[in-house]
Amino acid sequence: MNKKASIFIVVTTLLLGRGEIVHGNSIRFSKHDLSSSGGQEVRASGLDQVCIFCHTPHNARQDIPYLWNRSAQTSTYTPYTSTTMKAPEGFIGSLAQPNGTSKLCLSCHDGTIALGAIQFSESSPIPFSGATSLSGRSTSLGTNLSDDHPISFLYQGSIPAPDDHQLVDPATIAFTSTSPVKLDDTGQLQCTACHDPHDNAFGKFLVKSNQGSALCITCHTKSGWTAASHATSLAIWSGTGTNPLPDSSTSVAKNACGNCHQPHAAGRNQRLLKQFNEEDNCLPCHNGNVAAKNIAAELDKPYRHPVSSYTGVHDAAENYSAVVNNHIECVDCHNPHQVNSSTAVAPYVSGKNIGLQGIDAAGTKTTNAQKLYEICFKCHAAPLNNVITTPKITRQIPQLNTRLEFMPGNPSSHPVEAASTSNPIPSLLSPYTRGSIIYCTDCHGSDNSTAGANGPHGSINKHLLVANYATQDGPATTDTYAICFKCHNQNAYISQGGSTNFPQHYKHIVQENTSCATCHDPHGISATQGTSSKNSRLINFNINVVSPYNGQLYYNYDATRPTCVLICHAHVHAPKGYVR
Repeated sequence: MNKKASIFIVVTTLLLGRGEIVHGNSIRFSKHDLSSSGGQEVRASGLDQVCIFCHTPHNARQDIPYLWNRSAQTSTYTPYTSTTMKAPEGFIGSLAQPNGTSKLCLSCHDGTIALGAIQFSESSPIPFSGATSLSGRSTSLGTNLSDDHPISFLYQGSIPAPDDHQLVDPATIAFTSTSPVKLDDTGQLQCTACHDPHDNAFGKFLVKSNQGSALCITCHTKSGWTAASHATSLAIWSGTGTNPLPDSSTSVAKNACGNCHQPHAAGRNQRLLKQFNEEDNCLPCHNGNVAAKNIAAELDKPYRHPVSSYTGVHDAAENYSAVVNNHIECVDCHNPHQVNSSTAVAPYVSGKNIGLQGIDAAGTKTTNAQKLYEICFKCHAAPLNNVITTPKITRQIPQLNTRLEFMPGNPSSHPVEAASTSNPIPSLLSPYTRGSIIYCTDCHGSDNSTAGANGPHGSINKHLLVANYATQDGPATTDTYAICFKCHNQNAYISQGGSTNFPQHYKHIVQENTSCATCHDPHGISATQGTSSKNSRLINFNINVVSPYNGQLYYNYDATRPTCVLICHAHVHAPKGYVR
């Protein structure tokens, strides 16, 4: 066999091994065809060879295989860094410098070396038109790779428990001989795991179609993803405003991971989010232009969870067993990889809030909250992470820890953690009964839950309530205590003789203009602070209105004759009893 025939076999074998012929789509006329006849904007001047920009049969570099023809680059790179990355086994943090085939790709795609700077050619460097390098172009990754998918790391599928790496084990189907996604010979993940530089059949030189993020889920196996709305929703852009999806026919499911993430030039480096501000990865779809409900409008209301007030504080690795810096982001209440349309009954989480950390009724962190209040307690349960540090109303018995206010066994509480033990419970409207349990979001949420988005995103009412609640004394109207009358029959309170449990409600609310909040603490009274005789019926006086009489301030519940000892609006109850 002569020398030319040997070279032909070597080069042909190389191309077969790299997929040019195997995949059935030639490099010719693709973006990687830099020849003068390749038809690209950036191309060589007067040189009609295709392979020479990367390979040469003669005088190839000896330090690199593949008959490599490009000049060596000396760049130092800033690798991807993440608090949640675990690779290699047990390693968390940033990566080493690129190596292997990834460094070969970067010899063009870091933009530091001229495209024509090759090792061997009749004319070196090769002159180019359109541009001499990729610098400044969208295909230039630069030397800062912290906003790009990690490369040149040992893909490890056997990270020991309890780490939840959510990666496909390389010993399984992901990297079999038939899979287009492959690790290099050393077991590292390189650019070539996702890109085949010789085959552009799927666009962007991807090794397989990424419709429905099929390429992403070859390696990433997120819990609950297959049933998640972002993986299954057929919603498309409504045609209003800016389209956040790739084109007008692309559905949420078709875009999948790409709804929030992009593998190169990410807006927020860690987790490769498309946008820098966390909420901006959610709201372009959840503003009524793709998703049916306009959550963006809710978050603009005067009382809201202020997601736009925090940037870069939330960390996917944060642990609510310890102190976490105060913040609120969409992902504190919603897991975008698991959220779905499944329903539930109180107190259990529905699909909207599945897959999140929480604080349970005992004050212990749970990795996967089963009850909705556990998610609320992450931020509303002292002592670790209570965002409310000043009481809204100065109570006789102060308490900022909402978890303690709702605990079973309390003298009284609204039934969030467990059904109420009070008997009777006055004037409940159907379908509520003594055995009912309610969600925090039954009271705290949108003031327009019919047309707006359910949940505590925003409201026009103070305290992020679904309906009005006047906490200051004043004239009563049908709207003044609307939040109370969602569950309790208002006629029992604002109609004379309407209440059989406490006939004086009409006198206090209508005739004396006393707010419900003056006597009642709507969350509850902890068993460590109150008693069943003095703090049943949510009695916990507002001491800015109610003061002691002769050093005593209490309401003593008695089935026959309840009694108050106090001064209210200069009116002395010393004691004052009420006949049922």
